Parts: sequence; C-alpha cells; structure tokens
Amino acid sequence: MTGAGDAVATVCIDCRYIGPRPSGIAEVVRGLVDHLPGLAPDLRFLLLRHPAHPGSLSDAPNVAEQVVAHPANGPATMWWLPRVADLTGVDLFHATFNTMPAGLAMPCVVTIHDIMRLTNPGWCRTGLRGAVEQGFYGHGLRRAIRSADAIAAISGATASAVAAFHPPAAARTAVTLSGVSARFRPGITEPARLAALGLTPGRPFVLTVGQDAPYKNHPGVMRAFAIAFGADPRIDLVIVQRRGRGSGALDRLARDLGIAGRVRFLPAVDTDALVMLYQAACVLLHPSFAEGFGNPVAEAMACGCPVVTSDTSAMPEVAGGAALLADPHDSASIADRLLAVMRDPALAAGMRAAGLVRVQSLQWRDFALANLAIYRRVLARGPARYFGQRFSRDHSVNVRT
Repeated sequence: MTGAGDAVATVCIDCRYIGPRPSGIAEVVRGLVDHLPGLAPDLRFLLLRHPAHPGSLSDAPNVAEQVVAHPANGPATMWWLPRVADLTGVDLFHATFNTMPAGLAMPCVVTIHDIMRLTNPGWCRTGLRGAVEQGFYGHGLRRAIRSADAIAAISGATASAVAAFHPPAAARTAVTLSGVSARFRPGITEPARLAALGLTPGRPFVLTVGQDAPYKNHPGVMRAFAIAFGADPRIDLVIVQRRGRGSGALDRLARDLGIAGRVRFLPAVDTDALVMLYQAACVLLHPSFAEGFGNPVAEAMACGCPVVTSDTSAMPEVAGGAALLADPHDSASIADRLLAVMRDPALAAGMRAAGLVRVQSLQWRDFALANLAIYRRVLARGPARYFGQRFSRDHSVNVRT
C-alpha cells in the first residue's frame, strides 16, 4: 500500500463510459487513459472496461484492465461496486462520471461534470424516467460532494457550483479543465460526404449539437434562428441530436415558426461526420442554460467554426473570448449574434482565428496532469489518516445542504 517503503501505488479508473455510444464523458475519460500511464510510470493503473469496447484501452506497460459487465450508471455501481469488480490492491479509486460508489475501501476521487440534477432538475430529463434518474443520480452526487477525498471539477464554473451547493467541499475541489481532441481540426469538406447526410452541398447552415434535454435550449435555438433567418430561405438549421421525448415538440415548434422545411435533424453521428459538420457550418449555435464544460464549443473552435454561445455557466470560460455571447433566455439577443457572424465576413474570420488560438490551451495532456496532481496529493496522505476520515464521513448521516 502507499507509504510502505517503495511499494507501487495502484490507481483504478472507471473507464466504462468509453463504450459503443459517443459522449462528452467518454472524451474526458479517454483524456486520462491516453496520457496518465506515460505521465506517471511510477504508478500502476487498473482500468475498468465496458464489455462492448473492442480490445484493450491502453497498451502501456503499467496498465491492467478488467471488464465489468454491469453498466456504469446502474445499481451495482452505485451501491455494491466492490462486489462486482475486483479492487484488491487498489490504493485510489477514480470515479469519472459524477457519482461516487458506496462501500469503497480506499480513497476516492470523483470527477464532477455538473450538478444540474441537484440545482436545476427541471433542465434534465423530465417525466417518470426523469424522476427516477433525479433520485438515483442525485443520491450519487450528494455522496460524492459530501464524502469524496477529492473532487475534480471539469471547469471553474462546476467548481463554483459545487462550492455554492456545499461550501465544505470547496477545500477538496480542484479544477481539471477539460480538453479537446486533435481529431477536431480545420479542413475542406467533401460535398459528397455532406450529401450522404442528407444536406445540400454549398448551402449555408447554422449548426447545433447536443442531446434532447431541456438545458440544451433547443427551442431557443429554433426561435433565434427564426428571428434571424426566417425571411431568408437560403440558410438552414442543422441539429445533431439523439432524438427523445421532446422531439415531437420541436417538430411542432418548427412548423409554428415557419421554418420546418429548413430544419434538418441528424441523429448522433460518428466523430468523422461531426468534424465535417463543424468544418462546413457557418456558425455553431450553442445557447445552453448551463454546461459543465460544453464540448461542442471547444470542438467547433478547433475546427475553425465561429461560435455563438451563452454568457453564463462554463461557456464563457471555455470560449475564452473567442465566441460571441448572448443571454440564453433572450432569443432576440441570440439572433443578433447570429446575424453579426453571418453578415460580417471579417468578424467571422477573426473568430475562427481566435478560436484556433484558444483551443491550444485546452489540451488533454494538461487535463491528465491536473488529475495526476490530485492523485499524488491524496496518496501522500497515507492509508492510516484516510481510514479515520472515511469512518467519520460515512457515518455523518445528517449532513444536509
């Protein structure tokens, strides 16, 4: 164990979000897997792997992997992970997706992406399933905020939200700013590839990327587009979205706004297609009510696409002055920003250049280094101190925020 002479510490990272479906959290975990083994050759890493992942996650010599059949977001992970995964010899556990498993016999670092389910549950999934998810994820988030040995917040905005929700957690929270993959880069779009997605090559479009969830503000996207371009039939709106319960309402809104014939919904696409869409778009519109980080903002900038996004939460932090910001609740303000980009080629060119500079500061290697610094601080405390702290925290059942 850590602190016993020259023994090598083992860090377990839950990597099960790297699976068959792309997601922002999977990108974050990939940033750890790709860089940590090389940055810390003095540590061993145990990676918990999704059973559908093809092959190993890493070929580094200080990495071992273990397939865990149970889903990342399921009861087994939340309440009895040590029973379904062999954590023998693990000195530090890294829970990478907001919630902290119960019953861990070692220190735990939790990556918190956002805490909307605690602060603004109405922005997340609604209905019966939303209520179930609210109880489930809210439970795991509260445990993480209350009991994790360290919290890795993917943005300063998330760190501030955690501190506001539960002030004692601030001392255990560090910012590990997310990055953007080198796969997102400028390029020339092939017309045939756009046509294969059902788009008209050469026809200008505004792009929006995000899941079907209230916080993504897709009705606001449509209203702003209609204000800006309702009278200009030359411009389309392309929304890349895993369609869900709200999809019918968006279809009706498009008809009511008179833009139904110019709204193109695309299902979740692979990374190559997403890069192509960023490269081809005139502007990315991302007016979320809140984001833990906001991957599309960074991805679009990395592809040389101008960005219009919200003036709140993590989005100004991620944009770093390279985007135009608007109040996400003010469709007219969003429309003004869209028109500014579309009507002023010099402004758009300047935004493209500024975005490419900004993303140079959003490197996954730096993200991994920030997490490694957290690991070393927690490991340096030693097991004796840790177990005393764990006992007192796990039995503080009356903690409220």
